[in-house]
Amino acid sequence: MSTPADSLRFNFGPQDKPSLEAQDLGPRVNFNLSHSHGLAVYAFALGREVGVDVELIRPEFTGNDIAERYFSSRELAELRALSQDLRAEGFFNCWTRKEAYVKARGEGLQIPLKDFDVSLTPGEPPVLESGDISRWSLRSFEPAPGYVAAVVVEGKDWQLRKWEWLP
Repeated sequence: MSTPADSLRFNFGPQDKPSLEAQDLGPRVNFNLSHSHGLAVYAFALGREVGVDVELIRPEFTGNDIAERYFSSRELAELRALSQDLRAEGFFNCWTRKEAYVKARGEGLQIPLKDFDVSLTPGEPPVLESGDISRWSLRSFEPAPGYVAAVVVEGKDWQLRKWEWLP
């Protein structure tokens, strides 16, 4: 079944997370988006909440002040244990994973970022540890060389599918 584009309506949650207005067409399509330095990533899910974040890895960006302010003590220890050549990627792994989680929950920075943990070591599987971990699952991916991204989706039984659009 197709829906004319001009009949789609958007709603905005308490923290301005956009969603499509419910229609009697089956499962609701939820979506989220993120962009960084010329690259955009969109995530779509049927009947599930979703959050996504993407960042360009910038080796010159130390992020020490941000890490001290927003990362949990476990994340700080993991970041400090990384070799200097992996530290920027580790920082951006952590940031994208945290952002994707709070965006999926739709509560924005009302959720203190230090109140939950994510893994950040490059090459290791992504891990999310939170009070509601049974509700969410986390995946990380490289959408383009030099970028890291993370997506958090409600539920465990889903597959990550990626498409690339080039103008």
